[in-house]
Amino acid sequence: MERLGLVRDIDLALHLPLRYEDETQLQPIAHTRDGQTAQVEGVVREAQVELRSRRQLVVRLADDSGEITLRFLNFYPSHQKVLARSQRVRVRGEVRGGFLGREMVHPTFKAVEPGAPLPAALTPVYPSSAQLPQVYLRKAITSALGRAPLDEVLPPAAVPSGLPPLKEAVRLLHQPPPGLPLATLEDRSHPAWQRLKFEELLAQQLAQAQAMAARERLRAPVLAGMPREAQDTHGPSPLSLHTRLQAALPFALTGAQARVCGEIDADLARPVPMHRLLQGDVGSGKTVVAALAAARAIDAGWQCALMAPTEILAEQHFHKLVQWLQPLGITVAWLTGSRKGKARQAMLAQIASGEAGLVVGTHAVIQDDVVFARLGLAVVDEQHRFGVAQRLELRHKLVETAGDAAADAARPSKAAAGPRLEPHLLTMSATPIPRTLAMTYFADLAVSTLDELPPGRTPIVTKVFADSKREQVIARIRDELQQGRQVYWVCPLIEESESLDLQNATETHAQLSAVLGAALPGCQVGLLHGRMPAGEKAAVMAEFSSGRMGVLVATTVIEVGVDVPNASLMVIEHAERFGLAQLHQLRGRVGRGSAASVCVLLYTGPLSDTGKSRLRAMAETTDGFEIARRDLQIRGPGEFMGARQSGADLLRFADLNGDTGLLEQARRVAPRLMAEHPAAARAHVARWLSTKAEYLKA
Repeated sequence: MERLGLVRDIDLALHLPLRYEDETQLQPIAHTRDGQTAQVEGVVREAQVELRSRRQLVVRLADDSGEITLRFLNFYPSHQKVLARSQRVRVRGEVRGGFLGREMVHPTFKAVEPGAPLPAALTPVYPSSAQLPQVYLRKAITSALGRAPLDEVLPPAAVPSGLPPLKEAVRLLHQPPPGLPLATLEDRSHPAWQRLKFEELLAQQLAQAQAMAARERLRAPVLAGMPREAQDTHGPSPLSLHTRLQAALPFALTGAQARVCGEIDADLARPVPMHRLLQGDVGSGKTVVAALAAARAIDAGWQCALMAPTEILAEQHFHKLVQWLQPLGITVAWLTGSRKGKARQAMLAQIASGEAGLVVGTHAVIQDDVVFARLGLAVVDEQHRFGVAQRLELRHKLVETAGDAAADAARPSKAAAGPRLEPHLLTMSATPIPRTLAMTYFADLAVSTLDELPPGRTPIVTKVFADSKREQVIARIRDELQQGRQVYWVCPLIEESESLDLQNATETHAQLSAVLGAALPGCQVGLLHGRMPAGEKAAVMAEFSSGRMGVLVATTVIEVGVDVPNASLMVIEHAERFGLAQLHQLRGRVGRGSAASVCVLLYTGPLSDTGKSRLRAMAETTDGFEIARRDLQIRGPGEFMGARQSGADLLRFADLNGDTGLLEQARRVAPRLMAEHPAAARAHVARWLSTKAEYLKA
C-alpha cells in the first residue's frame, strides 16, 4: 500500500476505481449470451480435474434454467474445496458459447447460502498490484472512508454550481448505487467526477500561485549595469560586454530575439530571482539569447552557468560561446563528467576564483566539488531532461548573502550578513509548451517565446516511406553527396538486440559504407553513439562538422545541439519507435543552411494507431507548437513535464485535453481564494498535493 502511495486515510479515500463490476443482479444461466459478462448462481453438479494438454479443473454449474461449464487452467486446493459437488456458488465472468455449450474461463466465484442478499452498490475495481488483492483494498478503503477528512474546506462560492459536496462525490464514486449509468462513471463525465477534477485542478493552481508568491519573497543579485570597479578600470563610459557582444555577432537579432532579450533584461534588473522559460522551435536562436543574458550577469560582476543534458549539446554550446565571448576577454570554463585530472582541477580553480565568467557543462556543473565565486545566473537547456533534484541543486550553488557581496564568496559556511541570495534561473526548451500545459504545470513560470526563425533557414519537406523503399532512399543519399551536401541517418539502437528486431546503427553503418564507398570512392561514413568515449565522439563530430565526412550514422545523441548548415537530408529509421518531440528535434538538425532540406521517416509496419498519428503529424506540419499540441493529445503531459513530475503525476483525475472548462474556472477561483481565504487555500493544497507541491518549485 505504501508503494501505491496509500499512507493516510485521505489517500485511500482518493484512490478511485478504474472501473466497476455490476454484482447487484443475477441472470438465469439460460439467458446469458456469448461475449457478455454475467453473474449467475447455482449448485455444483460435477467437479473434476481433467488431464488434457494441461491439468485443468472443470466444474458443471446448474440453476433452474440450465447449465454452464467453469474452466480453471490454474487452480489450488482452495478452488476445489469451494467448488465441490453440491455447493451453492455465485459466479461472475465472461460467457463463451462453445461446441459443448456455455462456459466461463477463470470466473470469480464465492460460496453463498440460498437467498443470500446481493450487493446494494456496484463493485469497484481499484488500481492495484499483484501483492494487493482487491478484497483487501476494498475493505481498507471502506474503512478509511469513515475516517477521512472530507469536510468542505472551500467556501461555497468557490465551487462551480451543479457539483455535489466533496464527501458525497467521493462516496458515490466508491459505492455507486445500482441503476446509475455506468458510462458516465467510466468516461468521468458524472458530476461527482467533475467535482474531484475541479478540486484537483484548483489545488494545482493554488500550489503554483504559492510557489510564485514564495519566490517573490526570495532575493537575487541585481544584474543590471556594470559594477563600480569595472567602471573605474574602463574610464568614464565603457562599452558593456553586452553591447560589445551584440556588435560582434555576425548576424542581426530577429525581432523575436530582441523582444525576448528585453523580457530577460527586465527580470535580471529586479532583486527577485528570475524564473523564466525560454521556448522556441528548433533553430530559433535560443543560444544567442542565453549568451546575451550571460553577458548581463558578467557585466554586473557575477558568473553564469549553462547546463545541458548531454556532452554533445554542452560541447556545441561551448564552442559557440567561446567563439563569441573569448575575443571579448571572457574566460569560458568547460566541465563534463569525462574531464578528469589536472584539466578538471584547473577548471575548478578558475570557477572558484571567479576568473571563469561563464561555465558550460553537463550535470558535472552541480557536483559537490564545484564551487562558484559568485553565481548570479543559471541557464538550463532542455530542462525537461533533468531531474527535479538536479535543477534545485544548481539553484543552491549560490552561497552569497546580501550585504556581503565580495568577501569570502566561495565559502558556504560563512556567517550571513543578510538574506540568502538565489541565482536567476533561465530554462530553455525546443519543445514548445501547449497552452493547457502552460496554464497548469508551468503556470508559475514567466514564458518567453521565440516565434520567428532567423533569415536563411529553409523549410524542411518531410516524407514518410515504408522500409521496403530503403534502396530508393540510399539512391537519394548518393544524389545529395554528389551535390556536395551531407546526410544524417538515425537509428534507435546501437547493436543487435534479441528483444527488438530493429535495424541498428553498427549494421547500417557497415551497409552504407559498402554501398556508398563503391558508388563514390573516398566517401566517408561515420558512426556516432552514446557508448563511444568522449574523445572519439568529438573526433567524429569534428570530421562531420568540417565537411570531410559525408554521412553520419548516429543514435539519438544528435537529437539536440548539432549544427551543420551543409546537412540537407535526415533519414530516421524505425521512426514509429520515436516520440513526436524527439522526431521534431531530429528533423531540426537539417534545414540549417540555404539548401532545400528533406527529412525521410522510414517505418516498419504494421503501424499502431499511435504510430500512424505521430507520422501523420510530422508529415503535415513543421510548426513546433502544432507538434506539441498533437503530442499532448497522443501521449499526455508526461512528454513535456519530463522530470518535473518526478515520477508522480500531479494530475491524476483531470484531463488537460478534455477539461479545459474546469481548468479555466480553477484559474479564476485560485487568486480570489488566496486573497480572501488563505487558510482554506493552504488546507486545500495540503489535502490534494501533500509533498508533491515541492516538484513545482523546480
